[in-house]
Amino acid sequence: MNSSRSDIAVPFGDGTHATALWHYPARNASGSVSRRPVLLIHGFRGDHHGLSFIAHHLRARDAYVPDLPGFGQTRPLAGGLTLKSYLDFIDGLVTAVTSAAGAPPMVIGHSFGSILTAHWAARTVSRTDDAQAPPASATAPLILLNPIVSPALAGTNRIMTQAARAYYWAGSQLPERAGSALLRNRVIVRLMSEMMAATCDPGLRAFIHDQHRQHFSTFADRSSLAESFDVSIRHTVTEAAGALMMPVTVVAGRDDEIAPLAATAAFADSLPDAELVVFDRVGHLTHYERPEQIAGIIDAIED
Repeated sequence: MNSSRSDIAVPFGDGTHATALWHYPARNASGSVSRRPVLLIHGFRGDHHGLSFIAHHLRARDAYVPDLPGFGQTRPLAGGLTLKSYLDFIDGLVTAVTSAAGAPPMVIGHSFGSILTAHWAARTVSRTDDAQAPPASATAPLILLNPIVSPALAGTNRIMTQAARAYYWAGSQLPERAGSALLRNRVIVRLMSEMMAATCDPGLRAFIHDQHRQHFSTFADRSSLAESFDVSIRHTVTEAAGALMMPVTVVAGRDDEIAPLAATAAFADSLPDAELVVFDRVGHLTHYERPEQIAGIIDAIED
């Protein structure tokens, strides 16, 4: 893949936060200037690798993909990881990417990243005074991939969520060696991967499992992982729906068991300007199972 890494200083709090960021130039063979860039926000326990496949296939837009704080090569935020601290970080990240790219990015979030993206967009809109023109970042199209639309602590997945909650609690409370071994256990990681992958293609399925084996355990430490998990199960994109006035593209997998299609469709219907795109025979990992098609959707969106 044609990409380059740069460690950027993201404005955060009273200072900055060193962040690992990858830039993927637009693949447009004509050499013309790319359109509005995109900023891709990855999911829980992921890093930039997962969304790099979408970034790689973009032809008309430059893409920027960070490792979120607490994952990959970016350390946790000072003061802990909460929804608010993540939103403050994304504020600074958008500012930094705007400076680097010369234009405010279109922000795209997958799964846990969709929660952060939707809440960030809603907060950006709500901060705009009625007498002021909204900033460009507040009116840019928003893209949510496999958005988390249902409360994890309620509904049909609550038993699975409680089991995961116990797992991450144990991982954070056990002695360091035992807790880390539990959280990075390859058998458990493989079970998680099996639950999320929907493809019947044996080659693609093996590739997905290998990606999770390599990158699903690159979190910074046990406590920050537990904090991120808590954010992921306590919040949804629906909490932000009332403020999402910008055009929103919602991408879903028909076989997604983490973000069920019926609830996802209801969320999209609740928005004033939304398009729902559903991929058949795809689950929660649209970024692995349909990256080229998603890149085409992103390229086709009007700036």
